[in-house]
Amino acid sequence: MARHRAPARSHARSTLAATLTVVLIIVAAAVVATRRAWPEEARVGTEETVGRSQPASATPTPSGPTPDERLAEALSSVTSDAPGRVAVSAVDVETGEGAAVGDEVVFATASIVKVDILAALLLRAQDDGRSLTPQEEQWAQDMIRSSDNAAASALWDVIGGAEGLTAANERFGLTRTTAGAEGLWGLTETTVEDRLLLLRGVLTDSSELNASSRAYARELMGTVVDGQDWGVSAACDEAGEALLKNGWLPRTETGLWVVNSFGLVERDGRRLLVAVLSDGQPDQEVGIDLVETVAERAASVVVAL
Repeated sequence: MARHRAPARSHARSTLAATLTVVLIIVAAAVVATRRAWPEEARVGTEETVGRSQPASATPTPSGPTPDERLAEALSSVTSDAPGRVAVSAVDVETGEGAAVGDEVVFATASIVKVDILAALLLRAQDDGRSLTPQEEQWAQDMIRSSDNAAASALWDVIGGAEGLTAANERFGLTRTTAGAEGLWGLTETTVEDRLLLLRGVLTDSSELNASSRAYARELMGTVVDGQDWGVSAACDEAGEALLKNGWLPRTETGLWVVNSFGLVERDGRRLLVAVLSDGQPDQEVGIDLVETVAERAASVVVAL
């Protein structure tokens, strides 16, 4: 799926890269539990592709700063006055070269957890030696392509809820993702590094999933409906393709937004896994602009490594 949105402009000018790291780590947003599977569903309506295979070196290279430091510098003019928090991680699928900022900061997933649900469903069917049922296929398509919440809730039950999601995520190597309690799948918590681990497990050959399951996930993430193809797709070049899932959620306590995007994008002939998570955004559009700009700059840094 080619991207349809142009990368957003940055909202501020330069500041020290160190400031970004301090802000990302110190500022905390409260996750509010409510009694519905999708806490703000009444307000949102119907919503709406591994960590680095080789960690970026923590030691400065002879040529200068580390990849993480380069990324922090590239983002400093974007985030110096930006609201809320943002974290990003990007990695080249083939080379393992990557960079991250805020990779240990925890965010609510909103609807990007639907990829976890899909992965758990496919893994469960695979373990049982069966194909998805027609009903499961319909739910999976609705859940990923149009981010249908009722379909996600139905499949949440099929996979065994939080326990089933946790078991599947452990098999994909995720260590910093906590399933939402009491059926509140939209309040699952995660990090950008865990998002890349999941992408590698769902979209690449390094996976618990077989080729057929991965192809199915790629098909769904590559055909999201118009209007939901923003986000990391901004990191694609004109000839590139994006496989992605986005999530957005206004928090009832603060009125501020969670806006997330992650997926696989093609840039300069390279395949990149990119995840951008944000919260504390004043509205959805501001969050989208921030996520897109951060994704584009992260991709540019990685292809230049």
